[in-house]
Amino acid sequence: MIIKCAIVDDEPLAVELLASYVTRIPFLELCGKYNNATDALHGIGETPVDLLFLDIQMPELNGLELSKMIPETTRIVFTTAFNQYAVDGFRVNALDYLLKPISYADFLEACNKALQWFQLMQQQSEQPAAAVEEPTSIFVKSEYKLLQIQLDDIRYIEGLKDYVKIYTEQSPHPILSLMNMKAIEQMLPASRFIRVHRSFIVQKSKIREIERNRIVFGDVYIPIGDSYKQAFQDFINSK
Repeated sequence: MIIKCAIVDDEPLAVELLASYVTRIPFLELCGKYNNATDALHGIGETPVDLLFLDIQMPELNGLELSKMIPETTRIVFTTAFNQYAVDGFRVNALDYLLKPISYADFLEACNKALQWFQLMQQQSEQPAAAVEEPTSIFVKSEYKLLQIQLDDIRYIEGLKDYVKIYTEQSPHPILSLMNMKAIEQMLPASRFIRVHRSFIVQKSKIREIERNRIVFGDVYIPIGDSYKQAFQDFINSK
């Protein structure tokens, strides 16, 4: 597999350093080098890339702003001297985050992580539709770790702005992950999970009690939102 990539950094020396790293990695193809976000946005529009090594702190248009303007198919590895941007980097689903000065070893590790991600996406796209089975687990990012959660174990999920709380059968405490409700809803099979409120997704098989338009989980009452009532009623009627 060949991954087409580009580098964006307002420091020419930083661009050339990463470009030299790219030439040493056989599965990378360098398709662009840019010293500002505006040129990068135009260049990526003309020559799309799979992976972008993107500096955060740049004048006029910074890396975080640029990351929200590029196609969703382009994945990002942030490069910066300011580690307080780490959380912001994960908010836009960056594959990795590299702190300057960037060593070749750290760069190679990030590239290998990107390669694994693209290979996984390729494998999924090549599977015949009839052969695709529903997942039995999902991976979520929590405290800079990837956690595997068995779908059978999930009771319900609560959305809190930029975070979700995943409540499971096995733990008294929820798993906190930095993502929005739409993102996690897309990860869950619709045959097993149903969104009942803008802030709640529940596993259908875990529903045991409904009281006054609320789903009851012990001492927790989950409201059924007005815009979700019909879909939920259809589910109940299908049982």
